[in-house]
Amino acid sequence: MIKLQEPMTSILTGDIINSRKNNNNSWLESLKEILKTFGESPKNWQIYRGDSFQLEVEDAEKAFYAALKIKAQLKYILNIDVRIGIGIGKKEYNTSKITESNGEAFINSGFAFDNYLKKQNLAIKTPWKNIDEEINIAFDLALLTIDSWSVNSAEVFKISLEKKDATQKEIGVILGITQGRVSERQKRAGLEPIMKLERRFRKIINQEISE
Repeated sequence: MIKLQEPMTSILTGDIINSRKNNNNSWLESLKEILKTFGESPKNWQIYRGDSFQLEVEDAEKAFYAALKIKAQLKYILNIDVRIGIGIGKKEYNTSKITESNGEAFINSGFAFDNYLKKQNLAIKTPWKNIDEEINIAFDLALLTIDSWSVNSAEVFKISLEKKDATQKEIGVILGITQGRVSERQKRAGLEPIMKLERRFRKIINQEISE
């Protein structure tokens, strides 16, 4: 175990909602697939207790993006949802396994998961109390749309998120639907306001880290 003087990082602690009621464990491979895009296991992410996971996103301002990507993937592939507690802070100890590392970011993530997720299934804890209040209220409002994503909504959101420069026509080709249908699905998915929040999230976190 190595003691570090690390910059701010983010830790996402999550679990699959109602995983015990879902006898099809194919969600596990889908979750692994999306977590692999953020790094290697077990250093950057790890699945434990069967349906729980931890993920480090070193660029803390990208934590909300990561949460959206995970939620859209699972909703689209298997129509299941996930609870995620985001923690931002310093990482004081680093090991070869994320679940054995610790520090402020891990403590904050665990706090968000254990306390805030009783009311909503996406929440954040940072070193800045006023930021926590603002972002958690915004998350609560965004979840009114995210929690009701259909499979089609999650699919178009996922593709729009991953191919941010793609036009609606190009996305339509991928999905085999018209540009007009893509526009309708993006509106139902709340793509524009949710991505405005994602950009706002990045700006706020970057400002706080820079001060």
